Amino acid sequence: MSKPPPASRWFHEFGRAPRILGLDVARGLAILGMAGAHIGETEAFDPFDLSTWTDLVHGRSSILFAVLAGVSIALMTGRSVLPDPERMPSLRLQLIGRGAVIFLIGLALEMLNTPIAVILTLYGLLYVAVIPFLRWQPWKLLIAAGILALAAPALLALLAALTLNPTGAGVSLVLYGSYPITAWLAFVFAGMALGRLRVEKVETAAITLGAGVGLMVIGYGLGLVGGVTRLGSGSVIFGGEPAAGWSTYSEALAAADPGGAVIRAIFAVEPHSGGTAEILGSGGFALSVIALCVLLSGPLRAVLLPLGALGSMPLSAYSVHVVSVALVAGPGGFFSSNAFWLATAVALLLATTLWSILFGRGPLERLVGWVASRMAAVPPGRPVITGRRVDS
Repeated sequence: MSKPPPASRWFHEFGRAPRILGLDVARGLAILGMAGAHIGETEAFDPFDLSTWTDLVHGRSSILFAVLAGVSIALMTGRSVLPDPERMPSLRLQLIGRGAVIFLIGLALEMLNTPIAVILTLYGLLYVAVIPFLRWQPWKLLIAAGILALAAPALLALLAALTLNPTGAGVSLVLYGSYPITAWLAFVFAGMALGRLRVEKVETAAITLGAGVGLMVIGYGLGLVGGVTRLGSGSVIFGGEPAAGWSTYSEALAAADPGGAVIRAIFAVEPHSGGTAEILGSGGFALSVIALCVLLSGPLRAVLLPLGALGSMPLSAYSVHVVSVALVAGPGGFFSSNAFWLATAVALLLATTLWSILFGRGPLERLVGWVASRMAAVPPGRPVITGRRVDS
């Protein structure tokens, strides 16, 4: 009896366990949302005007991407089972290899000189930053995420004011840029906890949905109470003129307004502000989207397969999107177009579905996986150490 054609076989097999289709669908939405944030034409969000709901892609899409990164890290390091100490050296090397390649791809995309704030450089760093926490129980990860969400924005704002808004490549990359690592570690920790708690289970997804909605109410409620509107992209930290030494430090510090900076950091809810309100509200939004995707991926599997295919190769799809913007706009150019956003979405959905049917994993995903496996490969003649897994 002849084998069924690849498309038929893919239709019946793609997204089945151990793969979690709902997570791929959520990644697909994150990619399309980030494309919209980069090139879409949106109006300020009004919950009573459906035509403005496309504004939700700003900030929230990249946060969804970060939470899903945490889920992926948990899945690749044991799922609901904490990795044994004997496995840790191999896992560390794998994550370092993945992070290095993703970081380099991010640098290459930044060299195209588009107006896009490429997330992949920070994304690569996060793969390395989470290494010390791979054996943490889910409750520890959630506590760490909560502490970072509640305390880190205010602390960073205070430090920036006291040091009169320092600048530098490292500071801009990990503390006060569009993607402050403290905020993004909170998202990754939350995702890791979700992955350890068997996100694919209906009960887990239902609880996650409730928690996500609750966080949205708290976070966006804080933003409304604070009355913080349109602080702009990047950091919520503002200050005065730099001091010319200790003689003028007091005047410069007064202009930096430490108290005001801390308050803004707590109540800031705008995209990429890095404020506590944004972390809680948009983090809750991301959890809600993931939960809904998991819950709907069963009954709506056939409809959601193209989104799942797109989400199964997010690195490749994101890179193609950035390259397409560079080709259309030219070096240093900028444009926005909902028609191009729609064309990008359709093209990515068709291309990734066809690639998944014919070849499986995306090309850049294959590269990252190959480097990770090479990094963790056991040298010839070296004994392989295996260990017993311990349930979390």
